[in-house]
Amino acid sequence: MRNAVGLILATVVTAVVFAAIWFWTSSRPVDLAAPDTVSVPQAERLATTASARPVPAGEDVEVTSAIPATPSSPQKAPVSSPQKAACANPDALGVSRVVEVDTTGGPGFGFEHFKQLDFLADKEVVLTFDDGPWPVNTPSVLKALEDECTKAVFFPIGKHATYHPEILKRVAAAGHTVGAHTWSHANLNSKKMTEQLAKDEIEKGFSAVKFALGAPPSPFFRFPELQHGPAAMTYLGSRNVAIFSCDLDSFDFRAKDATQIVNTVMTKVEKSGKGIILMHDFQKHTAEALPILLRRLKAGGYKVVQMKAKAPLQTLAEYDDALVKDMKLPTASARPVNSVVQTVSE
Repeated sequence: MRNAVGLILATVVTAVVFAAIWFWTSSRPVDLAAPDTVSVPQAERLATTASARPVPAGEDVEVTSAIPATPSSPQKAPVSSPQKAACANPDALGVSRVVEVDTTGGPGFGFEHFKQLDFLADKEVVLTFDDGPWPVNTPSVLKALEDECTKAVFFPIGKHATYHPEILKRVAAAGHTVGAHTWSHANLNSKKMTEQLAKDEIEKGFSAVKFALGAPPSPFFRFPELQHGPAAMTYLGSRNVAIFSCDLDSFDFRAKDATQIVNTVMTKVEKSGKGIILMHDFQKHTAEALPILLRRLKAGGYKVVQMKAKAPLQTLAEYDDALVKDMKLPTASARPVNSVVQTVSE
């Protein structure tokens, strides 16, 4: 009897256990994912790790994910490099390249006097202007350069800079390079010119340009009449000022009209094939000729190179102070602005 009861109990327990196993198995959700999808989370982790890598300043890094992007996935926009300011003239002469000049030791430029530094390629020119700034003429020159989206080097006379600082400020604001051309356009190679007088002409000229601009000028200098005095050249070298002669002299100060200037420059540039062109923004005929000349240069396949200095010139304090004193300029006032200037009506 006991054996029969034990057998019955064992059978019932076994049936209950099998029923429980069947119920649990039939109610468990079925995983339909394919076995190879196990690698997807790994790929996601790899992509995340790559994109989290620190990017050095200035480096443009594009991270490619290990997971193919779906059509709806956002794409990384290409990073564009800084663009130059747009030119309103689609057929402008423009600037083909900009060169930076290390003026240490006073290098010389322009084959009229200096043969060592031949940095221009065939069909390249540098535009330079002397004797400004001057009303009407200098603004007209600036307008012609702006219309062709091109740049030049200006060598202003110190006195003229103090007469018309607002015009010289426009030259610098337009992105042109501004050097100096002495204080009074004196011939530094004259027999009457002492070394001290030559130094005064050079330094006072630079201080006047600084005064007009409100900022240091470039250490670029051109001798009046291209008269290169040996002592003055040595001094400029000690001040790390680059000396400019020219390759092509327009002789615009002798020209009877604008047409003559254009013909002179084009004849010379076509013969030499390249060069630093000397002109004067002080001259009326030059201002009239420039729009035509720039178009002729463009049509002839010539390209403009802009010259900039590696560092500005540090003018000498004694000449800065002397200039202010000689011009009898007021000293800076310690009074607040509202105690000097007040609005009385609007």
